[in-house]
Order: sequence, then structure tokens, then C-alpha cells
Amino acid sequence: MAKRNTMALNELLVNLFNRVMDAESKAVITEEYRDISNNDMHIIEAIGVGDPQNMSAIAAKLYVTVGTLTVNMNSLEKKGYIERRRSTEDKRVVLVTLTEKGRKAFFHHRDFHKAMIRAAVRNLEQDEMEALLNCLNKLNTFFEDTLQEKT
Repeated sequence: MAKRNTMALNELLVNLFNRVMDAESKAVITEEYRDISNNDMHIIEAIGVGDPQNMSAIAAKLYVTVGTLTVNMNSLEKKGYIERRRSTEDKRVVLVTLTEKGRKAFFHHRDFHKAMIRAAVRNLEQDEMEALLNCLNKLNTFFEDTLQEKT
């Protein structure tokens, strides 16, 4: 790949990342959710609205340690977004669920992502969509491999 293309691609990826984070922060952290951060919203997303999740599973989804996650969970619990309880089968395991307030935040965040994706692919032809998915899958694999090398 030509050096100019490499530089352009790097600049585009960095700009996209920053713009997505900025747009997400502005769209998701509204007056109603001013007491939490964008990072907190991603923790809420990782917990999800399904079955209770254990701390290790949530930490793995977020690529953080359980210790790091615990600090954020303390804050989210205090603010009323999550509930933690011990597993009845294994008292060492802490299970996390979203409260009604947390579920509302989850759907608010999910709706932003749905709108973002709709806007991003609105005018793509089928072959363009396939090429985009192929490129993004390769990029995702690179990041997964890079993270695994570090652990």
C-alpha cells in the first residue's frame, strides 16, 4: 500500500474513532444521564438486559480486569443503575443485573447505535456493504489478535 494511502487510512480511522466517541457522548449523555459517563454506558451495554452476568464475563467483554470493573460497578450501583448479588450456587460469584433505570439507559444507548448504523449504511449498494463488512471484520480480527498477544 502506498505511503500516502497508509497515512490517509490512519488519519481516517483516528478521526472516525474520535468522532464516534464525541457524537456518542453528546447523544447518549443527556440531561437524564448526566450522572454517568460514556464508559459507564458501555458497561451497562456489556451487562445487557438478559440473564444476570458475572463480573468476570463483563470484564472480559470490556477487556478490563475485574478490579478495574469493580470501581465502576460501585459507582453504578450507588447511582441506581445496577444491582449486584451473590450467586446461590457459588457464593464467590457476584451476579450483576440492570435495574429499571439501567435498562432505560441500555435502550437509550442502543437506540443511538441503531441510528448511527442506519445513517452510515443508508446509501450503500450491496457490494459496498459487503466490502465494508469484509474490511471491518479484518480490522476487528487485527485488534482481537493484538489484544490476545498482550495478555
